[in-house]
Amino acid sequence: MFDPSQADVRRFFCGAWRKHRAAEVLTPLEAMALDWILEHPEYHEDLADVERALAADYGGDAGRTNPFLHLSMHLAISEQLSIDHPTGIRAAHEALAHRHGSAHAAAHEIMECLGETVWRAQRERTQPDGQAYLDCIRRRARG
Repeated sequence: MFDPSQADVRRFFCGAWRKHRAAEVLTPLEAMALDWILEHPEYHEDLADVERALAADYGGDAGRTNPFLHLSMHLAISEQLSIDHPTGIRAAHEALAHRHGSAHAAAHEIMECLGETVWRAQRERTQPDGQAYLDCIRRRARG
């Protein structure tokens, strides 16, 4: 199982952004990450300096979204959609995208469910409940 450290994640996203700006070849995963980086210009400055990114504190007291967590969740959801796992997430995403008129807005709706699912699993010290996650997404898709 891939278990990157916080520093690994920050280096990955900063590296993808650096490679894009330098017109270097991206790996497939970096290209997927870049799609989300481009959707979030508000994070470009955070990604421009890897040393500053490694030192940054995005704790609850920081008063802003952690760009690396946000982009990581986008990437996780993209991976789930690519393999339709949990089964049905792709159809639920399409319904959300239709409802909102935006695949990006749909991903943000799914992100809320993903965050809740991970939080609940951590609180209860269990594995994430894939069915509860999918049910949350489907409820949001129905409006």
